[in-house]
Amino acid sequence: MSNNEKVALVTGASQGIGAGLARAYRERGYAVIAAARSIGTSEDPGVVTVEGDIADPDTAQVAVTKSLAIEYASRGLRVNAVSLGVIKTPIHDASSYAGMGALHPIGRVGEIEDVVGGVLYLESAPFVTGEILHIDGGQSAGH
Repeated sequence: MSNNEKVALVTGASQGIGAGLARAYRERGYAVIAAARSIGTSEDPGVVTVEGDIADPDTAQVAVTKSLAIEYASRGLRVNAVSLGVIKTPIHDASSYAGMGALHPIGRVGEIEDVVGGVLYLESAPFVTGEILHIDGGQSAGH
């Protein structure tokens, strides 16, 4: 890995949204650190896997977006996070999507591509750091 290579840290990278983000970053030439509670090694030399729960202090020693953004901004590192509404993933029963969609002002649950698009926006905005992007169908705006 060179000093100029871009690296993305993706949590929950073994499936669903995390797997979609890891794949999208690799397609864009990033090295990826893929973390998940249960994840095997990767065949891709550009992916390093880390097995563990980031909620566990032994796995992740630090988690606050804005303070990390301030701490590392002078080093050229940006730290952003996403806050999600209900997204269609294997964690939810497909029969529950209609009811859960009613909880979102947009009237539907999100797709993995909705999340990937938001994260890639953050990546394409080099002057944005310390941001928490709500990808929640308007839920955070109130309903």
